Amino acid sequence: MKTFRKTLFWSHLVVGITAGIVVLVMSVTGVLLTYEKQMSYWWETRGFNIAPSTPLPPEDLLSKISAAAGATPTSVTFRSEATAPLSISLPNPGGRGDKTVYVNPYSGEMLGEGNQGMRQFLHHMEDWHRWLALEGGGRDAGRWVTGIGNFLFLFIVVSGLYLWWPRNWSWTQLRSVIWFKRGLPGKARDFNWHNTIGFWCCVPLAIVVASGVVMSFGWANNLVFRAAGENPPPQRRPGPPGNAPTSSTLLSHEGLNALYSRAQQHTTDWRTISVRLPKAEDTTASFAVDAGWGGEPQKRTTLTMERSTGQVVKTEAFSDNSTGRRWRTILRFAHTGEVLGVFGQTLAGIASLGAVFLVYTGLALSWRRYRSWSTRRARPLATNATVMPQISASE
Repeated sequence: MKTFRKTLFWSHLVVGITAGIVVLVMSVTGVLLTYEKQMSYWWETRGFNIAPSTPLPPEDLLSKISAAAGATPTSVTFRSEATAPLSISLPNPGGRGDKTVYVNPYSGEMLGEGNQGMRQFLHHMEDWHRWLALEGGGRDAGRWVTGIGNFLFLFIVVSGLYLWWPRNWSWTQLRSVIWFKRGLPGKARDFNWHNTIGFWCCVPLAIVVASGVVMSFGWANNLVFRAAGENPPPQRRPGPPGNAPTSSTLLSHEGLNALYSRAQQHTTDWRTISVRLPKAEDTTASFAVDAGWGGEPQKRTTLTMERSTGQVVKTEAFSDNSTGRRWRTILRFAHTGEVLGVFGQTLAGIASLGAVFLVYTGLALSWRRYRSWSTRRARPLATNATVMPQISASE
């Protein structure tokens, strides 16, 4: 057992040094991305002043927006807050994908895209978090490096818990590894911080990192489905460019008034209702009714309704998915903590901040260990250099 513990310790140390910088980058960016959705939305809409009144029906709103923008919106998101704007997706000529424009729900006035500074900053942080901000073909290499970093960090977290585990369970010994001590010198302080932060962040970090491994590697993704007794779904491949709606696709908002009213009745505590405008020839339209903050799949339901009658022909809730799909979806939003709402995001952010200090204290302890080893190794050499001249003089 002593040999195993020693081997595990050195493995923990070497892997920590090897993956330290990558883990540090992902941890720092993880902290900055803690409230990504909330910060982007707040920063973009903070300058809007919307006075509550009688909201315009969706069809009238979309007609006004189409006329003002010179393009048909591809999707719209309604919000339950009385002073919140609508989010409208419009084709982005010459750009990639759609652009989001905010609209006054009572007048139909286009308020613009808002201040994009925060969104651009967070997008840059996400690039660092996912593929070390590499561009073009380098993204695959960056994604592989961060994936390996996630996998090694998972080993560090699990092995760290084993190494932390007290050999003798006494309150005196336990207290020294679960709480901070004041007035300690450098090495003792780093050791105390490493143990204490590792203890309190162990479980959320294990969840965040393990879910990151699942998103990084196909074999880990497939393992989730196999653990649920299911065959993994085929990997998605990008479809041809013509699959997505474009500015030349004829979209229609006819019948959305009744459908939106029906979607509102699905639940009284909805926060957002989103719909991608159907094509003119489509007989149904799908509305996503979300009672959460956008990352709580268990609070999201998709209603598919007949455009002519408003009859609900299909209801898709989180519980309707297979066990494997539910597990995989939970892991996706467990990585950001969003599966538990703002509380979960906060917990994931604190765990990421803890990881920053774990990397720092781990590297500091490794450096102190190396310096101590170098000093001990240099002492015999210095002694020999002193003794040899004395021997020669005596002869």
